[in-house]
Amino acid sequence: MIRLFVGFDPREAVAYHTFCQSVIARCSMPVAFTPLALNNLAGGYVEGHTDGSNEFIYSRFLVPYLCNFQGYAIFADGDMLCLSDLAELWDMRDPNKAVQVVHHKYETCEPVKYLGAKNEDYPRKNWSSVIIWNCGHPDNACLTPEYVAASTGSHLHRFAWLDDSVVGGLPITWNWLAIEYPELKRHMPRLIHYTLGTPCFEGYHDRDFATLWYDELRRMLSVEESARLGIDWLKRL
Repeated sequence: MIRLFVGFDPREAVAYHTFCQSVIARCSMPVAFTPLALNNLAGGYVEGHTDGSNEFIYSRFLVPYLCNFQGYAIFADGDMLCLSDLAELWDMRDPNKAVQVVHHKYETCEPVKYLGAKNEDYPRKNWSSVIIWNCGHPDNACLTPEYVAASTGSHLHRFAWLDDSVVGGLPITWNWLAIEYPELKRHMPRLIHYTLGTPCFEGYHDRDFATLWYDELRRMLSVEESARLGIDWLKRL
């Protein structure tokens, strides 16, 4: 079974559920979904950082702890869309690596993202938005709630507790940055990351890959089936 931890922010709950729908629709293996919602972590972790653009910006580093430092897990931001079988990503697990991520090398094309948040450039930006965690790797044993709470964003998001030799790579198609990277026409990415803003936010409803996101949203809401049955319940919301 694939253990998938997904970042959850109540301001974009629809993005979380749309992403989960996209995984379910295409995955050939059972998936155990865990939303990283701060209210679910209240018994073991209190978020004291104030520099995040979303509520799961630090809790992603608790995944090994939440898995009792055993086995593997995938973390993904909630503002994504999966267009391929997640089992393909799961099969890339490397026991010699503590984490595996896409090694992005880019400078952002827009200084502001959704809800007016600053979009600053920094080393290893977006590396931590998709992570295959080797939860039992000894170098990850330090990632306790106390350690995460006391660490800076730069330390955690740059994987500074690890030697670079155990920070493995992943194909860029498994964390394709919408708007930041050109929109592909012939060969779709495996996983689209709407890092600047999911189409549910004002100003992003018609940006790169927005149509694909809305198609998945409709499937999640069963709008097409409701229309076939003559049930126009969505307009009542």
